[in-house]
Amino acid sequence: MDNLTSFNRTAAAGAQARFDEGLRRHMLGIYRNMGLGLALTGLVALAVASTPALVALIFGTPLKWVAMFAPLAFVFFFQFRFDRMTTAGARTAFFAFAGIMGVSMASIFLVFTGQSIAMAFFTAAAMFAGLSLWGYTTGRDLTGMGSFLIVGLFAVIGASLINLFLGSSLLQMGLSAVGVLVFAGLTAWDTQRLKSEYLAYAGTGMTEKLAVMGALSLYLNLINMFQLLLGLMGQREE
Repeated sequence: MDNLTSFNRTAAAGAQARFDEGLRRHMLGIYRNMGLGLALTGLVALAVASTPALVALIFGTPLKWVAMFAPLAFVFFFQFRFDRMTTAGARTAFFAFAGIMGVSMASIFLVFTGQSIAMAFFTAAAMFAGLSLWGYTTGRDLTGMGSFLIVGLFAVIGASLINLFLGSSLLQMGLSAVGVLVFAGLTAWDTQRLKSEYLAYAGTGMTEKLAVMGALSLYLNLINMFQLLLGLMGQREE
């Protein structure tokens, strides 16, 4: 009996070790895809902002509205088509989205100083790293706050769209502050959710495609925190 018990414990420990290693690789895959997407966004944004002809074409014409709303439309397209995509197709779509986001974000280099852009990005990155680590390691179930955060997200998006026409700087500051808190919470919640997804789908062949979708979720959290922090603390070009 003792030998059987020892064998069962060893087998269980081995299975847990394999699961933990698989989860680690899965999360690293998510962060790797996310990091590549961020790098692509930054390169495209810099390239567009450094090319006067492209700046004039995109931001000096009604195309600026296309550049502004295309990323949001792309996210909805990604959500609705994800189930029918292959892993390679999902990854291609994610990087295409990151490139489009770069075009949209090129305008920040025309409005804000390079120093304030760097400061806002590193502040957002530090917040993201801390919150994602907490979401990964905490034993607290964050499921309950997910619905609240999603409602808050849609409220911020709706109010921001309205403020495009109102042009209220005070309202924009308030929305930016609330938005930072919403995306901070979503970072921790999404990280824990991605762990749970791996538990549900490990060994099904779905994990690679889920890693792409997970990268999109975390990418959006960091990008939005960065943009909102830049709006709060960024110094504008004179």
